[in-house]
Amino acid sequence: MSDGISALDGLTLGQRVAELRRRRGLSQKDLAVEVGRSESWVSQVERDVLPVERMSVLQTLADALGASVRELRPDAGVARDRAETSVPNELAQLRLAMTGHPALHTLLGTAGDERRDMAELETAVDEAWQLTHSSQFRALAVLLAPLLVGLESAARTAHGRRRTQVAQLLTRAYHAASAAFARQEEADASWLAADRATRWAEHAGDPLAAVAGGFRMGHAFLTLRRLDQAEHVAIEAISALGPLANDPDSAPEYLSLYGAMHLLLAVVNAREGDRGGTRKAIARAREVAARIGEDRNDYNTEFGPTNVELHAVSTAVDLGDAGEALDLAKAIDASVLSPERQSRLFIDLARAHVQRRHIGEAVFAMLNAERHAPEQVQTHVLVRETVGDLLSLAGRRATPDLLDLARRIGALT
Repeated sequence: MSDGISALDGLTLGQRVAELRRRRGLSQKDLAVEVGRSESWVSQVERDVLPVERMSVLQTLADALGASVRELRPDAGVARDRAETSVPNELAQLRLAMTGHPALHTLLGTAGDERRDMAELETAVDEAWQLTHSSQFRALAVLLAPLLVGLESAARTAHGRRRTQVAQLLTRAYHAASAAFARQEEADASWLAADRATRWAEHAGDPLAAVAGGFRMGHAFLTLRRLDQAEHVAIEAISALGPLANDPDSAPEYLSLYGAMHLLLAVVNAREGDRGGTRKAIARAREVAARIGEDRNDYNTEFGPTNVELHAVSTAVDLGDAGEALDLAKAIDASVLSPERQSRLFIDLARAHVQRRHIGEAVFAMLNAERHAPEQVQTHVLVRETVGDLLSLAGRRATPDLLDLARRIGALT
């Protein structure tokens, strides 16, 4: 084996990947399937067009090639076991509330009569979205778990206009649950919540809310790394909304969802390593945002010019274009967006700095992300991977700030 390893000396990362792939008798398409990427992505990696900096991606490549991370990149640190960096589940209570039939007691006639005021229910759903937008997962689970059960029961006893109102609230509540589950890498629960939201949107007679359910489902597929399904959701929605959104008199709500689906498509393309497709989708989203002319929050998508630029930064990082991401970020004022969005921008800046091996700047960015949305930083898988990469890069030079952050998120025992 030592001869095999020495034969890799002097080769670039891409050349090492290509050589190890050939040794295993794999085609580029075979390797793409193994690592959950596109054939184009593998080709770009092997040609050293697309850099691979994230430890998790290196580990996935190494596993598929039957090699160690150090064989791919000798200067890389040792990857930590995934079990050692599992994310604490802050939404367990909410997951349990969604398990099984949501209103069996009401269905069987064994529930008490707990008719609640509609204004009270609407206020609770509004609060749920405030908690979602600030990534306060513990408080969200406490609020939303009983609220969903109560709304599901109410929907089965209400009639006429009240039933439509309850269906609207259920749609929004399940959208919030789906968004939160996706951020916690709970893809199956996110998918379930999105599916239920779509069903209730139809009961409420709100087709755009059904589209928004597809948007949430697309993010669940991203979490599952089912890029083909996420792409299908985005393309179908873009096709259906196109005639309406392209009308000069189209309402902002149509445009917001149309633009949000282009952002979803941009993320899919970036994760497949498709630069052309990514930039095309971002450009189209910019055009739509310019038509709206302001940052809005229709169907809680936060779509608008600022969020488009946040996605331009994030997708540039996914493509390995750290310099472009950092340049784009200089012109962004994210203070108009939710704490979750502001935090995500700093997470992406930290990822970009890791790609450039700027350890101090990456730690500073991650601390800013934590300041805006502590629970998001302390529970997000992507944060743990990025901090793990920082620990590998820093080695014995890890600063107290980095070590303290790593301990807070459980990346360092």
